[in-house]
Amino acid sequence: MDYSADSASGFDFGTGIGILKGHARLQNGPALLTADEITYNQKTGVAVAIGQVTLTRGPVRILTDKLTYDLAPGTFATGALRTGRYPFYISGSSATGNLKELSLQNAVVSYHEPGPWQPTVYTNTISYAPGQNIHATAPRLGLGGAQTLPLPKFQQNLNEPLASYLTFNGGFRKSLGAFGEMGLRIPVKDGVKVGGDIGFYTARGLMAGPSASYSGPNDGEDLRGFFRSGFIHDHGEKLTDVLSRPISSNRGYVEWQHAQRLTENLTLAATVNWWKDSEIVRDFYPKYFFPVQEPDSFVESVYTGHNYLVSAFARVQPNAFNPVQERLPEVRFDLLPFAVGQGFYQRFNASAVVLRERPPAGLSPRLESDRLDAYYALTRPFTPREWLSITPLAGGRVTHYSGTVGARQAGAYTRVLGELGFDADLRASATYDYKNPQWKIDGLRHLLTPKLSYRYIPQGDLGRRYIPAIDRREPLTSYLRPLGLGDQRSIDDLHATNTVRLGVDNAVQTRDPAYGSRDLLVLNVAADFRFHREPGDRDLSEIHSEFAFMPAPWLQVDSYHSFTPQTGTLQEFNSGVTIRDGSAWSVRFSNNFLRRESEEYRIEGRIHVNESYDVLARLAYDARARRLNEQAYGIVQNLENTWLIEYVVSVRSGSRRENGFGFNIQIETRNF
Repeated sequence: MDYSADSASGFDFGTGIGILKGHARLQNGPALLTADEITYNQKTGVAVAIGQVTLTRGPVRILTDKLTYDLAPGTFATGALRTGRYPFYISGSSATGNLKELSLQNAVVSYHEPGPWQPTVYTNTISYAPGQNIHATAPRLGLGGAQTLPLPKFQQNLNEPLASYLTFNGGFRKSLGAFGEMGLRIPVKDGVKVGGDIGFYTARGLMAGPSASYSGPNDGEDLRGFFRSGFIHDHGEKLTDVLSRPISSNRGYVEWQHAQRLTENLTLAATVNWWKDSEIVRDFYPKYFFPVQEPDSFVESVYTGHNYLVSAFARVQPNAFNPVQERLPEVRFDLLPFAVGQGFYQRFNASAVVLRERPPAGLSPRLESDRLDAYYALTRPFTPREWLSITPLAGGRVTHYSGTVGARQAGAYTRVLGELGFDADLRASATYDYKNPQWKIDGLRHLLTPKLSYRYIPQGDLGRRYIPAIDRREPLTSYLRPLGLGDQRSIDDLHATNTVRLGVDNAVQTRDPAYGSRDLLVLNVAADFRFHREPGDRDLSEIHSEFAFMPAPWLQVDSYHSFTPQTGTLQEFNSGVTIRDGSAWSVRFSNNFLRRESEEYRIEGRIHVNESYDVLARLAYDARARRLNEQAYGIVQNLENTWLIEYVVSVRSGSRRENGFGFNIQIETRNF
């Protein structure tokens, strides 16, 4: 023990009591006690500190006006105190315990320093383990000095956010009327937060449902997931679903996502989406709907071996309005390419799957098949020069179907296909001693990689009349499809292939102090030459190109386009130009063009006015219909660095469900 002070009023050798005054300081191992005055009893080992008391051990600090400290066991008792660890602030009327665990009375836990808009928890008694966790029974949750929401208990890991989900959304939308939505998940134990979502819509009714999120240790790397739901008796104008059927008044949805690492080599992932009708999420939560407009439900587990993968995958169809290629289940083995001697590499995969497709009533017939499939290939890379690589390939695929329903001939069928081909890359480069400090260019390097691939699968369409086309080629835009027999997932709908693919990749780079190098320009071009053509195909496919230009951090130009060279017809063109000034402002001009389908132009901008306000705008123009599909103007407010409040006025047209005027106020948590 070590102590010091500006002055000492004396020490009584009989009683063993000494008094330190003025910047009194008492060091007991790693613990430091400071105060205006400290009275220490050498016989009992008890110190009493009064006046601006601070007890510190490492990052743990307690502030109070009076503290009784028993030095031997390290326990103490205080009057009103303040403690915590960023970003949590804790206060109480009194406390007992030690620097590893405290019991506080009449305690208030605030996120950041106390304020009128800060989330707070009040409880009669709280158990606090500094830097680790907080436990409380029968607390109340609220904002600032108003805690109105009673909870059965509160348990918070201090290394995790106070609430992983706390939002409010309100406003007016033509299809919903005036509305208010709130979502809340609160911690109930380490890594588990439970709550619910509720929304009231004057044109629809009340929607509510439970929600939860969970995560394991290591920042959720081993376990994480969430669940949300909503149910409503909808008395509004519901229109029809994707099958033109009337939508029932009783509507609802459930979503669950899960990801877990069971062992070092074994993972599990699952997604479940149940929608009572095809429009439920679109009507009430368009931000969830438009990225994924057809719900998917699956579970997959993957075991990763030294040079192989074993997986089990199941996809189900919980919804009755969209067709799904169900896999009930699919078990798959993938042997990754590895050397077998004499420069040869082999690749192998095999799978067994129960396939079912049950389209909605009145559409295409039900399809079924049980399928065994295996693919094996040998490659032999050659590198005659450091700038040239040639990899010949020979492979075969055997597929057996049993119990087929929906094809022209039910029963068993086995298909054997062969594949020959090669992949060749030619690599060239040049460097230029060009410098431009203004654009932060420190030398230039041009990488040029012409690529040539060839695949010959003479009997790719063998047995198509016997095979239910469940894993089939879905309609795409004009993107190039995989060439190799082993890379194609649409194995129930294969075609004979005799195709050469020619491509050229270009990259212009400069030195970068942080990453070694950075791309200034990227241009990739590719096309197929078909010696065997399906009906409607041309000898030369569309020419596809990708382009990106990033001369400086504040400017980015990117595009993708494909066109038919025989006629000079543009099939697809998507582009964008982004200009930004750090976090001060940004604007993006973009377009999406698909021949005979769409031609849309968009402008999106954001300006950072000050620390509290941002201004945003978004415009979308449909050139085919000659109308503005979307106009949105808004302000984003940062309230005390805790809440983000977004005010947006929007006008939509051209959509059956989203047309009309809307005003939206959305409140989300910031930094917690």
